[in-house]
Amino acid sequence: MSDLNVQRLRRLDACAVSDALDKLALPGAVTGLPQRSGAGRIAGRAVTMKVGPGAPPSGPPRHLGCTAIEQSGPDDVIVVEQRSGVEAGCWGGLLTLGAKVRGVAGVVADGPLRDVDEAMAYEFPVFSRSLTSRTARGRVVELGVQVPVTIGTTSGNEVAVWPGDYVLADRSAVIFIAAANIERVLDAAESIAAKEAAMAKAILAGTPIGEVMGGNYEHMLEQ
Repeated sequence: MSDLNVQRLRRLDACAVSDALDKLALPGAVTGLPQRSGAGRIAGRAVTMKVGPGAPPSGPPRHLGCTAIEQSGPDDVIVVEQRSGVEAGCWGGLLTLGAKVRGVAGVVADGPLRDVDEAMAYEFPVFSRSLTSRTARGRVVELGVQVPVTIGTTSGNEVAVWPGDYVLADRSAVIFIAAANIERVLDAAESIAAKEAAMAKAILAGTPIGEVMGGNYEHMLEQ
């Protein structure tokens, strides 16, 4: 059964949810992860993966990303941390195909994406920090799946993401919401979106924009 909170989140844009986070004094908005492929926003629960230099976990060797894909479905977004500074792909073309076949909502990668042309051809939503041709082989490994990860830059735009947190991404930003906060964030964001829709309706009806975007708009987050 589909997660009702994911369904609600899909109907909102990142800016409305970012405003809701501001109103509630919560972190979660991350910029600088542009949409590289696919069209439209994505939303889902976070399936996390951490990638970086080091020794892979013990056990039979597996290509990075396979476990995350196998644990994901249509209500999930795979969230990858590869902030090691090593230029090496943390997501690539065959993984994109595997995630698409699995029905995964999309991928958010704080790190380099390989094979962007393949992701575009598959029309699969991927958001990433950068692009590269450099393989992970011999450079980075999967350090863990369904572990806490950190997404964002170190200049205050940094969010800790736990497995099962909620993710919303569009061309404005990527938003992360702790599972414990999702209902109050959704309530606040839906209220903000409704107010903005009413204001847009007033502008279309001929109300001067200065009147519409007056004191009520400036103090909307305080209400």
